[in-house]
Amino acid sequence: MKKRKKIMILGGGPNRIGQGIEFDYCCVQAAFALKEEGYTVIMVNCNPETVSTDYDTSDRLYFEPLTVEDVLNIYENEKPDGVIVQFGGQTPLNIAWDLMKEGVPIIGTSPESIDRAEDREKFSQLIKKLGLRQPPNGTGRSFKEAREVAERIGYPVLVRPSYVLGGRAMEIVYDEKALEEYMREAVEVSPAHPVLIDKFIEDAIEVDVDAVADGKRCVVGGIMEHIEEAGVHSGDSSCSLPPYTLSEKIIEELKRQTYALAEELKVVGLINIQFAIKNEEIYILEVNPRASRTVPFVGKATGIPLAKIAAKVMIGKTLEEVGFTEEKKITHIAVKEAVFPFARFPGVDIILGPEMRSTGEVMGISDNFGIAFAKAQMGAGLPLPLKGTVFISVADKHKPHVVSLARELQELGFRIVATSGTANFLKKNGIKVEVIKKIAEGRPNVEDYIKNREIDLIFNTPIGKGPKYDEYRIRRAATVRQIPIITTIPGAKAAVDGIKAMRSGRLSVFSLQEYHKFNRGNTF
Repeated sequence: MKKRKKIMILGGGPNRIGQGIEFDYCCVQAAFALKEEGYTVIMVNCNPETVSTDYDTSDRLYFEPLTVEDVLNIYENEKPDGVIVQFGGQTPLNIAWDLMKEGVPIIGTSPESIDRAEDREKFSQLIKKLGLRQPPNGTGRSFKEAREVAERIGYPVLVRPSYVLGGRAMEIVYDEKALEEYMREAVEVSPAHPVLIDKFIEDAIEVDVDAVADGKRCVVGGIMEHIEEAGVHSGDSSCSLPPYTLSEKIIEELKRQTYALAEELKVVGLINIQFAIKNEEIYILEVNPRASRTVPFVGKATGIPLAKIAAKVMIGKTLEEVGFTEEKKITHIAVKEAVFPFARFPGVDIILGPEMRSTGEVMGISDNFGIAFAKAQMGAGLPLPLKGTVFISVADKHKPHVVSLARELQELGFRIVATSGTANFLKKNGIKVEVIKKIAEGRPNVEDYIKNREIDLIFNTPIGKGPKYDEYRIRRAATVRQIPIITTIPGAKAAVDGIKAMRSGRLSVFSLQEYHKFNRGNTF
């Protein structure tokens, strides 16, 4: 009797913000795919709350910490034919290099390629070689080095330690004083690796691309346009698949750059690329030759099981043999929305930034963007109101953008209320608006209105660099009472689209299977 080959999959370890069950989904799908191909699957993970540690997911389960020593012990005991590190997020990637040096056969994308994408200096050389663009950047191991880089590329800058997931310790820094403060704390986060400093591109559209490659061919699984602008962590941002504002020309260029990067990095398995687009220019923010947290969303939205396909590619199958040779065109729109734990943490401000804070996600699906967005809000527990009062208080730079939104809401019959500065601007532009007091101006003020549930929707963008006390109290009061509060202009535009669509159309409900049946193309 022929002996079955063994493959070991390294899981994601304990759940925490930035490293959640999206990666466990990938591990489980990979286990199922490898079993289909006749392999014995060995799962290594140490999280009792995951599906990957269920007794019937794999053939053998090792409930052990994901450290070099523990994994080597299991490897010596089991002698698998290959070990997969790219499905468990950052945890297994961090030990991949050490495992390879000990003779462990890592299958899929090589640790050298992963290092080329993770190491900022090597990555910059790669981008230059391919003639692509990335935001001006540099690295610093001390405050002096970091200051020199920031002065050269200009503030604001995005700073973060290397080799971390979930945007941990990532921050947008606007001046030298804030940079000094950051460097003092960041060195404690990862003393072995330098701090990465990128020019922060303000008001850019961020895009995520997930693809699968077999070493020769690359096929895009999904292109997702973020609803919040670049600077909000991709795990916290709502996103739309397919993109809802990008031109065909930009989409084709995104695909071309994805293929070029996958080929240069010799990717075998999954690759995720994050782009920023401003004034029709495409910048590459990050390349991850591994599973990303959007893989489950892409799988559910398109019906293409990317993690399963990637697992089969890693054991030597081609994309042609697997039957995935072209991107699937879908006729519906899927919107992913993040779910946040803010109601459970009374002291936390809800403004989103580059450090991930969400603890879950939901999907809204429809043939209309507005309805898909509205369904996603319902799923996240904050349904959009179809009538009532909207409170608007935005930063000066956002006031011109909010006029058209206020006008549309007024035409839909909403009552508009605002604090004095925003109200005066809206009045000058012909919007009927009632002024309500700021918290410091006496009572009844905006916080009282929120507490009395006299406000149904809030648009409130941050006015300065740090959270102001008034803004914080407004956002806190709304969060506790589950009143929808939107803190970005693109998010406000999507909300207005959602309200209009819900007012004019009926909510239709279909199963995922029905949506996938409507779309011709690849079927799995």
